Amino acid sequence: MTAESTSTTGTDTGPSSGYAAARLRLLGEPLADPQTRPGPPRRAQLAQLTDTWLTGLLGHRLRGPRVALVAVGGYGRGELSPRSDLDLLLLHDGTGTAAEIAALADRVWYPVWDLGISLDHSVRTLAEAHETAADDLKVHLGLLDARHIAGDAALTTELRTALLAQWRAQAPARLPALHELGRERARRHGELPFLLEPDLKEARGGLRDATALRAVAASWIADAPRAGLEAARSTLLDIRDALHLTTGRATDRLALEDQDQVAKALGMLDADALLRRVYEAARTISYASDVTWREVGRVLRSRAARPRLRQLLGGRGARRVHPAETRTPLAEGVVEADGEVVLARSARPDRDPVLPLRAAAAAAQAGLPLAMPAVHALAAAATPLPVPWPAEAREEFITLLGAGPDTVPVWEALEAGGVIDTLLPDWERVRCRPQRNPVHRWTVDRHLVETAVRASALTRRVQRPDLLLVAALLHDIGKGWPGDHSVAGETIARDMAARIGFGPADAEVLGTLVRHHLLLVETATRRDLDDPATIAHVAGTVGSTGTLELLQALSEADALATGPAAWSTWRASLVDDLAARVATALGTAAEADAAAGDGRVVDAGDSGHGGAPTRSVRPRAIVAAERLAVEAFRTQAPVLALHTARPEPAAPPPGNREHTRDDAAAALEPVGVELVIALPDQPGVLPAVSGVLALHRLTVRSAELSSVDPAGQGEVLLLQWRVAAAYGSLPQAERLRADLVRVLDGSLDITRRLAEREAAYRRPRRRLPQAPPPRVTVAPLGSALATVIEVRAQDAPGLLHRIGRALEGAGVRVRSAHVSTLGANAVDAFYVTGPQGGPLPAERATALARDLERALAPAPGPDPAEPAG
Repeated sequence: MTAESTSTTGTDTGPSSGYAAARLRLLGEPLADPQTRPGPPRRAQLAQLTDTWLTGLLGHRLRGPRVALVAVGGYGRGELSPRSDLDLLLLHDGTGTAAEIAALADRVWYPVWDLGISLDHSVRTLAEAHETAADDLKVHLGLLDARHIAGDAALTTELRTALLAQWRAQAPARLPALHELGRERARRHGELPFLLEPDLKEARGGLRDATALRAVAASWIADAPRAGLEAARSTLLDIRDALHLTTGRATDRLALEDQDQVAKALGMLDADALLRRVYEAARTISYASDVTWREVGRVLRSRAARPRLRQLLGGRGARRVHPAETRTPLAEGVVEADGEVVLARSARPDRDPVLPLRAAAAAAQAGLPLAMPAVHALAAAATPLPVPWPAEAREEFITLLGAGPDTVPVWEALEAGGVIDTLLPDWERVRCRPQRNPVHRWTVDRHLVETAVRASALTRRVQRPDLLLVAALLHDIGKGWPGDHSVAGETIARDMAARIGFGPADAEVLGTLVRHHLLLVETATRRDLDDPATIAHVAGTVGSTGTLELLQALSEADALATGPAAWSTWRASLVDDLAARVATALGTAAEADAAAGDGRVVDAGDSGHGGAPTRSVRPRAIVAAERLAVEAFRTQAPVLALHTARPEPAAPPPGNREHTRDDAAAALEPVGVELVIALPDQPGVLPAVSGVLALHRLTVRSAELSSVDPAGQGEVLLLQWRVAAAYGSLPQAERLRADLVRVLDGSLDITRRLAEREAAYRRPRRRLPQAPPPRVTVAPLGSALATVIEVRAQDAPGLLHRIGRALEGAGVRVRSAHVSTLGANAVDAFYVTGPQGGPLPAERATALARDLERALAPAPGPDPAEPAG
């Protein structure tokens, strides 16, 4: 049964009566029948039926002024919904009297009103139509869809031709205003892909935005992406038709109480299936809008720059490179071009399975959009990643998740291209899934991404930022399956962790985080924290302080991403209190195990042989490193070895211990190649070596610094690095050695060279993502022989060089170090002593940490455009 009804007056048997009956028959056809459900054919039939009726109302005129009845707006596009207004323009040439024109208008308007159909009408001459369109952007938009119904067709053609020419001529001024209209609508009505009671027309991603894209295309400035756009618009129109028929109201708001009826009318399973269909269509339109408006901005900027460029060139014949032609390398196979991230000309997606993640990570870290042609090329040609993923793929994935708010548009681009479903097959079950709890602001999939965004701001609090980011992305993944989503999510998280390339211990931690991601909040707000059984239960469930700190950060990120009602100062204080009590219950021994298991607080001097820690150095590597140390002692000069072969697998560490960064490295080969440097002990080694690596655009994935005495006659510094080229090929070892010698003898000012290159790569127009500030602390349970300084910061070009310079400037000696890069997060530990050896006094150690944190704080202004190293 439909709610469509049309009234007639008396026993009228004229054209209006016939139209009303035909309209009722058309709209009264069963909605459950697939042949008669709302769709383009039904809307076209209704528009054609209405055209015939209106043509009869206007009548055939042989004399008098030239007149045309014109459909505009949605009716002009032939998209007449059951309760849509009739948008009509009575166009005339201005030769008739006011009485004649009024009589003609009354012949059309009054029958429409008599049938109870809403009418948006106007009467104008050609000149008046042009003038109104010039003054009112919304009127001009409606007239772009003008379609002739009856009367003088030449008059309608003249109107359309003139208005299109006017639109194209005024496009540089009109399009920015149209874009602002869309932004204002989004502020008022929200984003259609995430609303529980969405406005199908006015919300962002709705029918208004689809109409705006048609107007952009008509301007010839830019065109919207065609893939899926028409189908998405048709989906929203079908749903609006069903909404009109089931409610009997001219409404665009899909209210909660109407969703079941509309879903049933469209043959869908339930209201959730209906909302998923709405969200998918809206995301297609939203993404097309983002891409189109970005292209409009690019074209308009380019046009504005041409006169200035010609003026600067002054007519000289030498070819100058236009700014739009500049291509700045960001990563291997990835460049920036005209404010977007595109594939390098040499990129081969068919031979580089990591390229999609590398491009996405580079775009997010640079705060730039991933160009649509690049997404399509990656989706069409990229080779599927092997399972488990290579270590580089895992690191790029973590880098993407850790980019903060700039992760979202890049993720949306990958989703639009189908790349996410290829990478994470389980993602499809949560994509566009609505959440009926009004506390939740987002759909399930967007909530997961937003949680990762929130977690990226908390990475300085935890030892394992990579596990925090992945847990944030997966914590509600079980909502795509029946039953308790935490229980289902634990199994999925373990499987996905193995797929991504985490080792068994890390997969265990991720499973625990997903299974118990609500534990801290629910316990803190619903249980007595003074009851020892409460604390014992949480401690037994969590098991370690490392997992506890991850769970605490995940709880906060989850709540912040849910919505403003889910987190408060009061709730945060309760969770903090609970976490502190559980940490105490776990005991100082567990904290010491966690620190040792992380691999960052192991002093080479405590290993018993004066070399690097035995648990992380392979037997063959030990022999090779000792040979280099002997050679460096003999020549009293730096000796380098660059090993590009696949490393020998490491033996698993003995005993049960908490998750460590070495677990993932043990599961798969690490990122990059091994670089071993041995040289006589002298001041300035760490900043010198790290500066040379940064100068050659080598990203540091991990590093260990230790002292050995190969001949029993003096110490030699041994630095073992895991490095990768940011882009291009690796430099020759001899070139690295030559530059290192020059830095050490003072003939190469490495600090000045790095600063010059940084200035050369600055982009004043670029807004880089805001990373969490660095955090430098003194490890309370570090070492008996040295003070352990822990640094957690955003990885960046020359970061290790700046750390080394600051430590050298503070007058401390770096006895050993353990450096690790997890995604875009640097997690480092430095064992420092005073000039006479031994740990620093507590006050001096605290001051050193404070000074180092200040030295690492980002300077105001844009950062370099090239990748971290």
